[in-house]
Amino acid sequence: MAGRRARIAFGESAAKQLEDLTTERELHALDRALVAISVDPEIGGPIPADGTGPELRQYADEIEDVRVLYFVTALRTVVVVAYIET
Repeated sequence: MAGRRARIAFGESAAKQLEDLTTERELHALDRALVAISVDPEIGGPIPADGTGPELRQYADEIEDVRVLYFVTALRTVVVVAYIET
């Protein structure tokens, strides 16, 4: 399965954030981060947690000044939890 991109899905809060994006810059920044994550879902670093839920990860794109919080399912679907402009 090498070379196959992960599927991206949005959690409820991230879907709401997506609706609120209005500028080309915001959309470009999110697209860039999502492409990087879909190519390599392990690119982001783990966020320490109590172990009761899925491992939450964060990916920061310093060029676009954004951060994406997400987790990867067993079927290699990336579920975006939040998108944060930094």
